[in-house]
Amino acid sequence: MNILAIDQGTSATKALVVGPDGGVLGEAEAPLHSTPVGDGGVEQDPEALWTSVLTAGRAALAQAGVAIGGVGVANQGETVLAWDRRSGRPLTAAISWQDRRATAVRERLREHAAALQACTGLPLDPYFAAPKMRWLREQVTTAGVCTATDSWLLHRLTGAYVTDAATASRTLLLDLDRVGWSPSACALFGMEIESLPAIVGCAEPIGETAAFGRAVPVSGLAVDQQAALFAERCFAGGEAKCTYGTGAFLLATVGPRARRSSAGLAACVAWRVGDATTYCLDGQVYTVGAAVRWLQQIGLLRTAADLDAIGGGFADSNGVVFVPALAGLAAPFWRPSARGSFVGLSLATQRGHLLRAVIDGIAAQVACLAGAVAADLQQPLRRLRVDGGLTRSRVLMQAQADLLQAPLDVYPSPNATALGVAAFARLGSGAARNPADAVATWSPAATYEPRISADEAEERLRVWRRALEATTG
Repeated sequence: MNILAIDQGTSATKALVVGPDGGVLGEAEAPLHSTPVGDGGVEQDPEALWTSVLTAGRAALAQAGVAIGGVGVANQGETVLAWDRRSGRPLTAAISWQDRRATAVRERLREHAAALQACTGLPLDPYFAAPKMRWLREQVTTAGVCTATDSWLLHRLTGAYVTDAATASRTLLLDLDRVGWSPSACALFGMEIESLPAIVGCAEPIGETAAFGRAVPVSGLAVDQQAALFAERCFAGGEAKCTYGTGAFLLATVGPRARRSSAGLAACVAWRVGDATTYCLDGQVYTVGAAVRWLQQIGLLRTAADLDAIGGGFADSNGVVFVPALAGLAAPFWRPSARGSFVGLSLATQRGHLLRAVIDGIAAQVACLAGAVAADLQQPLRRLRVDGGLTRSRVLMQAQADLLQAPLDVYPSPNATALGVAAFARLGSGAARNPADAVATWSPAATYEPRISADEAEERLRVWRRALEATTG
């Protein structure tokens, strides 16, 4: 069975037509833009999101020239909006996962942070959906329903009012152990359970859509990073991947029982298939690809390829350290008001030193996430599977392997999220019997081994942490 897989992301919506063997028969992409607004706000046009889904999906089908038997849809996770259920009309902008304006909501609820984390598995932070939903209700409108973008898109496609368990676990409203909406968490954020979408599995039909031609079932649903974790076959506890996209997202599978992090990570649903729930730990670096685009905007880079062409020509940063907190710090620090910085500038600093510092700073923050995973699992990561656009940077991948002191296996496709949600759709349609049957096997496009000693890696991380502390206080 051929599947149309939609990956509705931050900077683009990608669509693949995936064949029964996991091969890509057609692909297309529709670019998207985010709009920074005052006080840490980041917004997107909901209608642009919707149009990008239709444009990319139809173009991929036209290129493939084959019939499909199902659709899978992956989403941004924590991006939210208010909308009218009767008409499907957006009532607000889409408030991006990068938006920090709900920091005041977090401050008001700070005394409930421990209870919320015990229930939901998530730190109390404006990154997650519920603080932004509450902010929308207080600052913009009380009309309609307020959900993550997945429920709105799925409603437009099928008429269903649902969200999958993995996406629901990114809200701060889900009882992680029961995989159901938490009355106490909903009450804290002023959300009525009756107004929230039904929670469904990641691999089950929710209705049919004729948006791409003849009506076919939508049977695969997931938040983007969990879909990538699934595509990369991280099925066993301790297996982990990191996606280098707009941000960097490191997820490690923990198995069939939820585990709360004691090291500053988020705990959430990886996927729910049938009656079986698999859980994961999750850490984030908000600005990775976004940091590279910022370098282009201020004129330090002409193209992303210059990151290696120029920065890679310098053996080190000559003492310059970069903290990639351009949109605040996520796990394991959770400092939404933090700001990015270059530390250690001198008259000898050249452009290449700055670019090298950005490479090393991104690698250092991801290494901190890996250290938090190791602390929670009580064992180091033995390997890390990696995907996303910035895996094309050989210099970044080598710096990452050096600081992790573990090999990196590069996923051979830039479309892990879409391939993961295609696998969920295949499972949901009955065309695959189990996860291992649904997900194609793969071999790394490249493997990076550490080239420095553990002592040198630790010294580099110590210098980076010192810069972080100097910057954030």
